[in-house]
Amino acid sequence: MITSLLVANRGEIACRVFRTCRALGIATVAVFSDADADALHVREADTAVRLPGTAPADTYLRADLVVAAALAAGADAVHPGYGFLSENAGFARAVTGAGLTWVGPSADAIEAMASKTRAKKLMAGAGVPLLAPVDPDSATAADLPLLLKAAAGGGGRGMRVVRELGALEGEMTAAVAEARSAFGDGEVFAEPYVERGRHVEVQIMADAHGAVWALGTRDCSLQRRHQKVIEEAPAPGLPDTLRTTLHEAATAAARAVEYQGAGTVEFLVAEGGDRAYFLEMNTRLQVEHPVTEAVFGLDLVALQLRVAEGEPLPQGGPPPPRGHAVEARLYAEDPAAGWAPQTGTLHRLDVPGTGALEGSTPTGTPTVRLDTGYTGGDTIGIHYDPMLAKVIAHAPTRTEAVRALAYALERARIHGPVTNRELLVRSLRHPDFTAARLDTGFYDRHLPGLTAPAPDPLAALAAALADAARARTGGWRNVPSQPQTKTYRSEPDGEVYEIRYRLTRDGLRADGFPGVRLHAATPRRVSLEAGGVLRHFDVEVHGDRAHVGPHTLTRLPRFPDPAARTVPGSLLAPMPGTVVRVADGLAAGDAVTAGQPLIWLEAMKMEHRITAPASGTLTALHAAPGRQVEVGALLAVVQTAQDTARTQPDTQEALES
Repeated sequence: MITSLLVANRGEIACRVFRTCRALGIATVAVFSDADADALHVREADTAVRLPGTAPADTYLRADLVVAAALAAGADAVHPGYGFLSENAGFARAVTGAGLTWVGPSADAIEAMASKTRAKKLMAGAGVPLLAPVDPDSATAADLPLLLKAAAGGGGRGMRVVRELGALEGEMTAAVAEARSAFGDGEVFAEPYVERGRHVEVQIMADAHGAVWALGTRDCSLQRRHQKVIEEAPAPGLPDTLRTTLHEAATAAARAVEYQGAGTVEFLVAEGGDRAYFLEMNTRLQVEHPVTEAVFGLDLVALQLRVAEGEPLPQGGPPPPRGHAVEARLYAEDPAAGWAPQTGTLHRLDVPGTGALEGSTPTGTPTVRLDTGYTGGDTIGIHYDPMLAKVIAHAPTRTEAVRALAYALERARIHGPVTNRELLVRSLRHPDFTAARLDTGFYDRHLPGLTAPAPDPLAALAAALADAARARTGGWRNVPSQPQTKTYRSEPDGEVYEIRYRLTRDGLRADGFPGVRLHAATPRRVSLEAGGVLRHFDVEVHGDRAHVGPHTLTRLPRFPDPAARTVPGSLLAPMPGTVVRVADGLAAGDAVTAGQPLIWLEAMKMEHRITAPASGTLTALHAAPGRQVEVGALLAVVQTAQDTARTQPDTQEALES
């Protein structure tokens, strides 16, 4: 019997496992890096053990330290969560070798499936359809496009799409480096890239007594950088025959390795929905497991613990599926800026109507669930994945679930760094998504429209009036005022609003807002009438940022700082991170060409390539491997002949400033 459980992970998944443990009466143990000393999962655990350092390789990926932590804290079982060591057979053996219970499949099953190359050979022997592998060393133009994949991991790391033969060598080098950094294994393989395919997977749960449950399908086709963004269950629009085939293939995969516990078998469904190819088996709980929990009314973590204790799955099989569930991953990132991760203080995270663990109510009312590893006041750092939370809606129908999720996200109060919230809302309401026309190229086609600015000048006016009310003791008074000017920049699109207004005896007068009437203004709420429509704006201010409903506005100073100027051609760090690589032999004075990769930054487990913005001369290079940089840090300067002629007199002065 498990009495005390250590979760060998962090953030949202650690908090998720702890929640089930509390319900079952199991004591909880957290591990934490120095960067996570004040993290939510540490605060929620009964006991926590420090792993010295900040980098994953020094902390969460150190199997010896994690096992030692479990023994020191008196835990009798270890749950790996997802990511980090969750699919590491050596870690599973170390846990059981220390006399602890491993909450997961056997080390042999992990070993068989953890390497995608070995797993594909195993599945070929079981008759499961596969994409034919391609040898990168002998690939030709006829093999394009190719998908490069890390053999030892997932989550989009170590993956590259290659569409030009000349780019293959460089992309292989980058994929190997990223795979080695993320998983400690640089093995990368290539296979044909299927355009407009769907990512469909089957949830498996199996025990040591021969029972294997196939818990329906999930569609995870909406992805960015090969990482899932929106998932749902069941996968919509699949023919019944294909759905049956997927269930049977997933069950066969589990039985082939005598699988125990929770796992997921992933497939690529070709355009048209009549063919499916095995991708991989994830020998762990998936990030998107809540949608399956909602549809089947199950707690998958509780079932994992039950199986780990040697108990059989409930007789009679799983309960019948009910309704539809959709999950959205809320990331601290800017989709319009190449998905650049964002850092800083998360002042507030409130999603209306959240809290339910299982599915919709018996009456059919949609429910919304929030799984997160953050609360207001927490800091989002550079070391780990930028996912803040998962928001899950369950309802009797897909339409109702999608509508409930979009509504909850739209009205969520997320105050802090830029997030992908607006992208999620627009995605859920996009005609292709509502019609279930899904494939992995969704964002390649629709991203510009989904990230186009949606200006709302009234939000800036509301921010200015709330600020004025804050400055007046006792709030707003209906007395004449002197003309006021305030300037705001909308985040992240950069739209600038200069608000000029004054209060007269006849009411509000604001330049550019004819006919707008002020009904009320307090520091936290402003009511404005425009065109006969009364709108209420909730305002919350943190530092120089005002959060007005879903809008984030930065108050700009009246007089810009002259030191903020940069030399033309400056390459600034788009996010905080660590310089992991500089192009071989690169030095100041070198000639570079437009688009040439110069510097590689690693932030939140992903590599980001900095390229030359134009052909010219590298006049300065400040980046060096191992250097940590903040957002906006000057990495290098590439100047064209025109730039040099225009800025020669003051270039050195600007660089020194």
